[in-house]
Amino acid sequence: MGCFVFRLAAQPRLCNVYGVKANLTLGEAASAIGVSPDTLRRWDRDGKLDTFRDERNRRMVSADEVARLSRRRRQRHSTGGQLSARNRMAGIVRSVEVDGVMALVEIEAGPFLITAAVTRDSVEELGLAPGVEATATVKATSVMVERSRR
Repeated sequence: MGCFVFRLAAQPRLCNVYGVKANLTLGEAASAIGVSPDTLRRWDRDGKLDTFRDERNRRMVSADEVARLSRRRRQRHSTGGQLSARNRMAGIVRSVEVDGVMALVEIEAGPFLITAAVTRDSVEELGLAPGVEATATVKATSVMVERSRR
């Protein structure tokens, strides 16, 4: 009768058929917290995690320690759309300069002024013009522009 680890809501539950499991292997703890075993080893070396060795010399983590670390982990924010990029800045188009097949679109997003080099087709398809609401989406070194569909 082995133990299993599963998540219920945001808190991990660590159970076996007899009740709460007091200690977990490093792999079980990593799964419960949502990080890799290498991350837990690094945290152990850095003093961020309390571990101990069992009779088989396996590194073990207490269920209390797993619960403590699980509470500290933030939920990552979602992208808010169907793109994988998370750096999305909504704003107002301030200027559009079209030259040949390319265009420069300047968006004021809060205190930031973002300039995106996009195709002329994109400007036309999105209907980008000064005063239009748009979102600059940054992933790596490229900037994509999208318009809300209201």
